[in-house]
Amino acid sequence: MTQANYYSTIGKVTMEKLGSIQSKMKDDTATAEDRQLALLLQEIVALAKNRLSVTENESEFSKGGAVWVERTAAHYPHIRLHGGALEDDPARS
Repeated sequence: MTQANYYSTIGKVTMEKLGSIQSKMKDDTATAEDRQLALLLQEIVALAKNRLSVTENESEFSKGGAVWVERTAAHYPHIRLHGGALEDDPARS
């Protein structure tokens, strides 16, 4: 199994489980544990979507495209979105 297929399968199963729990919530049959798991899965999905946005943004940046760039006084300017990037600011020397 390739790494891409592995992660794709995990993502599909995660979305299926989240959909199942959300259906139970609509039917008012979800347990407290279901609701907690739904919150965790929603957070994972949000972070994954953020990470995908980062990848797309950096790809456009490398092609010279216009991208969102964070510029604050306290942070080194970068194009990563918080919570979804594997790394953030570069190490300072």
